[in-house]
Amino acid sequence: MKGAHFLVAFLLLVLSTSYVFAYDPSPLQDFCVAINGSKDGVFVNGNFCKDPMIVTADDFSFSGLNIPRNTTNQNGFNITLLNVDTVPGLNTLGISMARIDFAANGGETPPHTHPRATEMLIVLEGTLYAGFVTSNQPYRLITKVLNAGDAFVIPIGLVHFQFNIGNTNAVAVAAFNSQNPGVLVIANAVFGSNPPIYPDVLVNGFQLDRDVVNYLQEKFGDNSH
Repeated sequence: MKGAHFLVAFLLLVLSTSYVFAYDPSPLQDFCVAINGSKDGVFVNGNFCKDPMIVTADDFSFSGLNIPRNTTNQNGFNITLLNVDTVPGLNTLGISMARIDFAANGGETPPHTHPRATEMLIVLEGTLYAGFVTSNQPYRLITKVLNAGDAFVIPIGLVHFQFNIGNTNAVAVAAFNSQNPGVLVIANAVFGSNPPIYPDVLVNGFQLDRDVVNYLQEKFGDNSH
């Protein structure tokens, strides 16, 4: 009987460990400040790391997150990323963040997913309409109007968006539980892939006229190359 209990406990441990390692693995050192090559570095945990003896505070800091960004683009938004490219000390630590600026009256992050991270969105200024769609049928849209000081969680991998419904600019901060959450913008991925998806696939899949599919592929294809 004790053997059966041990086996069950072992299987649970293996399953829980497998679940944990589906996300960023735990680091094997205090930090691994990323560098582009092996010069003045050591290879640890799959990455070239800066020699800990020459690491400085600048490797762990970023300035300018308070500066508004230009939102005069098609979707009216701009993202300032805090990831390993801008803060090398984040490497292997399993987190990243972003400042998101939204233009007044309709600035938006179009429907997209983060395949490797859950997102926590915190509104600093303005009013956003945010939501996500569940992955099980019937697909449910879960939305909320967010004001300054409000937070909203988007579960990992789900299609979601944020839309500025106010007449002033809006600012939010997003936190991710991954060093590299990834981003897949639905329209760009479907209609702007390279090479393009065979049009009949999209005609049937979206129940669209072929002329509409051709138009969308031309539109998003131009924007993605």
